[in-house]
Amino acid sequence: MALHYRSIWISDTHLGTKGCKAEQLRDFLDNVECDTLYLVGDIIDLWKFRSGFYWPALHNDIVQRIMHKAKKGTRVIYIPGNHDELFRKHAGTHFNGIDIQLEAIHETRDGRRFLVVHGDGFDSIVCHNKSLAYIGGEAYEVLLILNRWFNIARSKLGFKYWSLSAFLKHKVKNIVNFLDNYQHILSLEAQKRHVDGIICGHIHHAEITQMEFGKTYCNSGDWVESCTALVEDKVGQLSIVHWLEESHLLLDQQIELQSGLAQAA
Repeated sequence: MALHYRSIWISDTHLGTKGCKAEQLRDFLDNVECDTLYLVGDIIDLWKFRSGFYWPALHNDIVQRIMHKAKKGTRVIYIPGNHDELFRKHAGTHFNGIDIQLEAIHETRDGRRFLVVHGDGFDSIVCHNKSLAYIGGEAYEVLLILNRWFNIARSKLGFKYWSLSAFLKHKVKNIVNFLDNYQHILSLEAQKRHVDGIICGHIHHAEITQMEFGKTYCNSGDWVESCTALVEDKVGQLSIVHWLEESHLLLDQQIELQSGLAQAA
């Protein structure tokens, strides 16, 4: 029994890489419905195609599911990121039910307006040193591989999943400073664009928080580690779904809700 949301944002799935948690993403797409689905960049990792083609059937299943949702009436908006920036030249076109846009303005049910962007345009490293950004992307994938083997060992010992990269994001001073500066720049952009907040991806860290000028910052996270999505409910409330930890609870609650409604009828 599918969960229904007014809007869903997913980003940084990095299809085409071994780091993509494609099985979990497919499970998420199979169990949710929405009026509008935003693909907020780095959906297909074209950078990895430089070093070799990797495209298992599971990744193709995900693309097919997204196109099926579009065919069935879901409005799908694709906002390319830096890893799939080649699609930016097709902005303004409509392909297999999917609208490709450089950015979008989303209005929630309660009337708030959000600028939706991938977020790399506000990252000085990506903007001014693409070769360094590419090296950083390669290093991150190596870190994911090491993290995967590390957690296999932890699992055999009875320990829960632990993310080394997430730990570094919160502990390394330069990275923490970057995240703070990133939100500061986005708050200035929100003020300049006269919107209530910004929804983005790019930095692989799901979060909803208040920025300067009373603006709201929303990041949809990623599907290489955290398996998170940003969702809007029927009244306009925004929240983050952590699919790995919450999927069973959310689906059980939906079954109980539907059962209660059926009994009341």
